[in-house]
Amino acid sequence: MNATEDFKNIRIVLCGTSHPGNIGSAARAMRTMGLTQLMLVNPERFPDPQANWMASHATGVLESAKVCSTLDEALLGAGFAVACTARSRELSLPLLDPRQAAGELLRVAATAPVALVFGNETAGLSNDEVGRCHRIASIPADPAYSSLNLAAAVQVFCYELRMAAGAVLAGEKPQVPAAHEDVERFYASLEQSLVETGFIDPEYPKKLMPRMRRLFNRAVLEVEEVNILRGILKALTRSSEKYK
Repeated sequence: MNATEDFKNIRIVLCGTSHPGNIGSAARAMRTMGLTQLMLVNPERFPDPQANWMASHATGVLESAKVCSTLDEALLGAGFAVACTARSRELSLPLLDPRQAAGELLRVAATAPVALVFGNETAGLSNDEVGRCHRIASIPADPAYSSLNLAAAVQVFCYELRMAAGAVLAGEKPQVPAAHEDVERFYASLEQSLVETGFIDPEYPKKLMPRMRRLFNRAVLEVEEVNILRGILKALTRSSEKYK
């Protein structure tokens, strides 16, 4: 299978890009790796002749690019998003390198739209924009000079996506992420089991369930995993009732 086919659910989102040349260069970086979905959030100048010039033979990516007024609009329909940033953040989100991010993106992209989100050339992504994503990814550059051109950063991530696509396509069939309502039913069963065993007091639950949610949400549970977990809870309940 052509790796490009595996990228149909992957979009590159550029937020507040100030230089049209960077948009064109990013489009070229995408096209060389087989990605074609470009979303632009409030670009300062687009369309622009300089963007077309820097895109070289990737003007088709620019012609099909969607201009959005907000990041929420650009992420509409996406089930998974990775914020690409060079700055450290005090946010409780898993931090990935481009290779790890590519693997996670491709696994989810097999069944749902995903996005790589890049910020403005000067300020990068705001904390609010990062907070709309599921993961943070950074390129492990030299700490003494970590400044990387926007298009170069896009190239690195697109390259890792293409490399990861070969491994994913040669491996096992990707699993489908569990639906929100199925995960919520699991949380309800888990809480009920913990109450019945006396592990938590329903009158004073403290912060256990929110912490359990964070634990499992970081894993992005798949359909089969949720079924296994609910099956374990049912088995434990039956065993407990048997010995009462």
